[in-house]
Amino acid sequence: MSLKTIFENPKLTLAQIINMSVGFFGIQFGWDLQRANMGRIYENLGANPDQVPLLFLAAPLTGLLVQPIIGYMSDRTWHPKWGRRRPYFMVGAIVSSIALIFMPHSSALWMAAGLLWVLDVFGNIAMEPFRAFVTDKLPDSQVNRGFIMQSMMIGLGGSVASALPWLMNNVFHLQNTAAQGNIPDNVKVSFYIGAFFFFAAVLWTVFTTKEYPPQDVDFKEKVRESNKGFGGGAKEIFHALRNMPKRMQIVSLVQFFTWPGLFLMWFYYTTAVAVNVFGGKDAADPVYAHGADFGSLTLAYYSVITFLFALVLPKIADALGRKTTHALCLLCGAIGLISVAWVHDKNMLYLCMTGVGVAWASILSMPYAMLSGSLPKDKIGIYMGIFNFFIVLPEIIASLGFGWLMRNVLNNDRLLAVQLGGGLMILAAIICYLFIKEPKKVDDVLAAELGIEENRAI
Repeated sequence: MSLKTIFENPKLTLAQIINMSVGFFGIQFGWDLQRANMGRIYENLGANPDQVPLLFLAAPLTGLLVQPIIGYMSDRTWHPKWGRRRPYFMVGAIVSSIALIFMPHSSALWMAAGLLWVLDVFGNIAMEPFRAFVTDKLPDSQVNRGFIMQSMMIGLGGSVASALPWLMNNVFHLQNTAAQGNIPDNVKVSFYIGAFFFFAAVLWTVFTTKEYPPQDVDFKEKVRESNKGFGGGAKEIFHALRNMPKRMQIVSLVQFFTWPGLFLMWFYYTTAVAVNVFGGKDAADPVYAHGADFGSLTLAYYSVITFLFALVLPKIADALGRKTTHALCLLCGAIGLISVAWVHDKNMLYLCMTGVGVAWASILSMPYAMLSGSLPKDKIGIYMGIFNFFIVLPEIIASLGFGWLMRNVLNNDRLLAVQLGGGLMILAAIICYLFIKEPKKVDDVLAAELGIEENRAI
């Protein structure tokens, strides 16, 4: 029995909960900045639309290994000064911030893809332990408040980051076009600002929070086991993978079909807006640049919707049940992506992104809430890493195979790619509604607990 069942963590003040959540503002800032702009950067450096998915490949391949390993390691880490999770926050933030600074100075596709790989690896190192950090710190009675605060930080960080290129051009009048092989000034400055906020926000959490010593009576034994080397860790990870709870298997299938829709949006949405909605030709065309900036602005808007919808999502889930709520939210996102093709007035894109924002709020929380009670408490880090396999695998498949589809089936039409993502999200909603079985009564505290342990954005 864990001592945590006897000695519950003390309640934290609102300021303390904010302090421990600020780091996620920075991490999400970095994720959304690269999501909204990497497709554009690749095309500025000469990539064709069918090459873009392959250029995203290295990052998820590495994430497939990094996530469970970091989860396993952070479960077994303790330092009297730095604690259990914060060393990983710190290292991840330092290297990710450096990658953000260098990204807009990429002179070739291979350099941009390599920096994206570094950013993804160390972003995961910073983010992965955050998933267990909140449950380490908060007593059960404050879990819901922690969930809401973390969702708010995600929405706030994502909205500011996605809007930056538009703001840099329209407010500070930085150039949004550049010659082929160069990155526009508004994107460059946006990445510099992103590096600052990533590092500063994580640093704020590291130095304003304390961690409690491990209360698991088996902790020392687990540390000794981990000292046996890579083989011992790999054995435990594969054992957990083979023994995934039934509920986790089904929710993982929902994730597997949900995330391709998001990846295809991040691959192609801003450039689809630039070409299909605004009528731009290529990266050197001012019309294309204006359209890409506006596309990034609408991505910022969906993060605002996520920020607001997260406040009412728990009540909706209480009323409708988690699987029904998640299925309906996924359908909203699917309609949003598919309807981009029907837009003639650019401002209608805000309506499309409203649906995506609703879906994103649910994707950040409901799958993990549906897992509540099904995972062993002493292996949360490992299982959260394994659960992310079903986010990373679709990205790998999309990166390897979607280039062929773009060339031979979709005729390099970015908008059709975004719509296909919406279709896959519909499939995920159907699986969620038909195959996930919910108990008649679910402990509200447990339901929120896993929701705050994972918010990814891969």
